[in-house]
Amino acid sequence: MSSKAVVVMPAYNAAKTLEKTFRDIPAGSVDQVILGDDCSSDRTVMIAQALGIKVLKTPRNLGYGGNQKMLYREALAAGAQVVIMLHPDWQYDATKIPELIAPILEKKKDLMLGSRILGGRKGTLAGGMPLYKYVSNRFLTGVENLTLRLGLSEYHTGLRAFSRQFLETIPFGLDSDDFVFDSEVLAQAAAFGFRAGEIPVPCRYFAEASEINFWRSTVYGLQTLWVCFKFLLHRLGLKWFAQFRPK
Repeated sequence: MSSKAVVVMPAYNAAKTLEKTFRDIPAGSVDQVILGDDCSSDRTVMIAQALGIKVLKTPRNLGYGGNQKMLYREALAAGAQVVIMLHPDWQYDATKIPELIAPILEKKKDLMLGSRILGGRKGTLAGGMPLYKYVSNRFLTGVENLTLRLGLSEYHTGLRAFSRQFLETIPFGLDSDDFVFDSEVLAQAAAFGFRAGEIPVPCRYFAEASEINFWRSTVYGLQTLWVCFKFLLHRLGLKWFAQFRPK
């Protein structure tokens, strides 16, 4: 591989699915795997260490976004040229990583997403995605495409890849420590004019996979709409937001 690729996994109680996720990463496709453990109460850290994964333990519960911030800084410090963010809950097919990062390595894209929607509505629901999540996913993605104009089929995926230049340019440290961090990063991609792409990935929902409940999903949806509103205000010059301006 011509560029150093690092997988980061933001983890919280991922003991039941971590090993399956890790073993799906194609041999030789990445140079390092780093797991950020956000104060798990199960055997996540023990399993990761047994698999030879580098583990970063948070001093306190940082939240999903805070965990990612820690991991991205660590990956960049390790010399990563491509950083792949992979949920360790086995919902996303890690065998797709070489296909995911190829456009970044070829300098054609700055960030890539694994989309569960590209496989079609039937495949998504057949994969176990709850109907309310499918509907909310379609609604939020529609709003985001109208405002951010990245032309993506899905903005809400746990399999993403970023170029080093992208992560060094966006001020992700100003983003939320909560789940809406992912939405803010994509809004920053639009604000700074980065090129986004996607590949289809299978949809896998099952009992052992980590899952946010209906209430947390609702909060996340409202927060995402707020991000879109802030982006529009910023783009129209009505109000400036530091997270959408160069560092």
